[in-house]
Amino acid sequence: MTTTYKPVTLHRGKEESLKRFHPWVFSGAIANADPSIEEGDLVSVYTSTGTLLGNGHSQVGSIAVRMLTFDDTAIDEAFYRQRLLDAFKVRQSLGLLRDDNNAFRLVHGEGDFLPGLVVDIYGHTAVLQAHSPGMHFARHTIAHALTQLPGSLVQNVYYKSETTLPYKAHLDPVNEYIVGDFDTDVAMENGLLFHVDWLKGQKTGFFVDQRENRKLVERYAAGRRVLNMFCYTGGFSFYALRGGAVAVDSVDSSAKAVSLTNANVELNFPGDTRHRAFAEDAFKYLDAMQVGTYDLIVLDPPAFAKHKSALRNALVGYRRLNARAFEKIAPGGILFTFSCSQAVNKEQFRLAVFSAAAQSGRRVRILHQLTQPADHPINIYHPEGEYLKGLVLYVE
Repeated sequence: MTTTYKPVTLHRGKEESLKRFHPWVFSGAIANADPSIEEGDLVSVYTSTGTLLGNGHSQVGSIAVRMLTFDDTAIDEAFYRQRLLDAFKVRQSLGLLRDDNNAFRLVHGEGDFLPGLVVDIYGHTAVLQAHSPGMHFARHTIAHALTQLPGSLVQNVYYKSETTLPYKAHLDPVNEYIVGDFDTDVAMENGLLFHVDWLKGQKTGFFVDQRENRKLVERYAAGRRVLNMFCYTGGFSFYALRGGAVAVDSVDSSAKAVSLTNANVELNFPGDTRHRAFAEDAFKYLDAMQVGTYDLIVLDPPAFAKHKSALRNALVGYRRLNARAFEKIAPGGILFTFSCSQAVNKEQFRLAVFSAAAQSGRRVRILHQLTQPADHPINIYHPEGEYLKGLVLYVE
């Protein structure tokens, strides 16, 4: 069956970003488009003089086309098989497929030249998320292509896009197994076990983007009293316990998250009395705790700004949160502080943390500047893909 690519023509001069391989076409750059184009259709993008720039998925909104190719390559099952195999080979080269590790991100949207698609691997289950209508319509093709990866890596594919697709598209996605079924919710990261709630949990069920940063917490945890704020599934907590922390307290406003943290700690350290968990608001907990209670604090909040319109309030939130930590952490303490807000850049986040440090009047050194791991690659032509920012600070 021949696939039809509906034409989109750009205004004169608007092709420059595509010639630099940036994968987004903004609606204001479009001069003419086939009137029959609907959400998720395959389109071919042309310059004002009729030169083909590539093919992609259409959608309604400021980003009107997400480019999948910058030539005339067909977008079919062979295309998805090759892109997924390329992504697999990258993860293989990173050493992520090991006996002590079966959790990682296989596809990171634009970073793997598949804009609008996220795939996380937990054991033999792939959790597939579509962030664009085009990827939603291609989900069955993608799921089948996933099962063709070497070594029978993927045996189950769970589709989880009810909250990630544009609501204006009226797609009514259903979270469901496209391939296979449930086998186990336990996965392994660097030799540590954890439950993954891909059915009802946040994102794909676990934040695999903090894997390397959790290892760094483990390195610093020996002999320290650790606070893991916004603990969610407790990842930083059980790494700190393995690192030799004398006490670890996990805090999250969600009782369900606290329950999951306790279950994950029990998987790895059954009956360990060093760990406690509290369902409580982060700011209230920080306000109430005694100065010097902890000498290692992890602040890994949810995105304070999902859009540019929320940027100002987000920066206020980061300053306030970090100021509390600076005020309360013990002398000689280590603060791990993060922002996963794509709308907040590195400089803005660093300035917010700097302002909080200055407010506390304490002497602070930057030990590490952190980012997302290599299985969340940044397309060099799409710098917007750098979203995770972190600092490790020594506080006198």
